[in-house]
Amino acid sequence: MERFENLDPKKQQKILDSALMEFAENGYGKASTNRIVKQAGIGKGMLFYYFKNKKDLYEYLIEYSLNFIITEYLSLVDINETDFIKRLKGAAQLKMKAQVENEHVFNFMGTVMLTKDLELPPHLQKRYEELQMQGYALLYGGIDKTLFRKGLDVDKAFNLIRWGVDGYQQDLLQRLQGQKMSDLDFEPYWDEFYEYLDILKKSFYTN
Repeated sequence: MERFENLDPKKQQKILDSALMEFAENGYGKASTNRIVKQAGIGKGMLFYYFKNKKDLYEYLIEYSLNFIITEYLSLVDINETDFIKRLKGAAQLKMKAQVENEHVFNFMGTVMLTKDLELPPHLQKRYEELQMQGYALLYGGIDKTLFRKGLDVDKAFNLIRWGVDGYQQDLLQRLQGQKMSDLDFEPYWDEFYEYLDILKKSFYTN
């Protein structure tokens, strides 16, 4: 791996983008290293000079993608925003910005989540679970519960919103299951998500 990380950054990124696109479009099982090297403009021997095999490359891409998501998205969520709905909107916008900067990473991780055609090694499974927990804490920690309507059981209302958002995400994943993430236009899903947030705000907030 050290050989790859010492490579010129532009060449490195070209190989990463080629591999991310190939796995995002075809999943692990059907991804072709021939197409990756052709797209990257390198010889196949060179690819396996950097990575032991296809699985080694795939696992490297997962680690790379997790790091990107933490650095470019989760670490930027404004935890000082105590309005739950505003924090959710801000987080969604950050995610969209990161997605635009490197859509290959999100397409790739989407395919990893939807297809699950290769069991993750323990250290990556642990990192993936930690990422989910970190994301949960960033979105829900330190929320100002006084914004909720008087008379409401705030803890239960808070849970209803949380379950609603989690349920929407699960429903969306089911709707997208089996589809190529790289072919999807996410704009309508963002619009739909914002509409649900507005409904939640009108339902539970004082104004």
